[in-house]
Amino acid sequence: MATLTVRNLPDEVHRALRVRAAQHGRSTEAEIREILTLAVRPAGQLRLGDALAAMSRELGLSNEDVEALQQTRERAPAQPMSFE
Repeated sequence: MATLTVRNLPDEVHRALRVRAAQHGRSTEAEIREILTLAVRPAGQLRLGDALAAMSRELGLSNEDVEALQQTRERAPAQPMSFE
């Protein structure tokens, strides 16, 4: 992994980073890594879980619907295919 050094960081910025890190339960270094990671992540990137949640909202699925689907699904393992 690469190492990055930031010089001449104002004291108030450093203090704010320490406070923010404490609020998130991380070290200052981990907080800065998270900030930088989020800053360079493409804005249009959509996570699969977010996409599935949005689809279910659009379809009007409720938690009760999901529970009903889970109760009725087949729980037995699939039979492997035989090519003989």
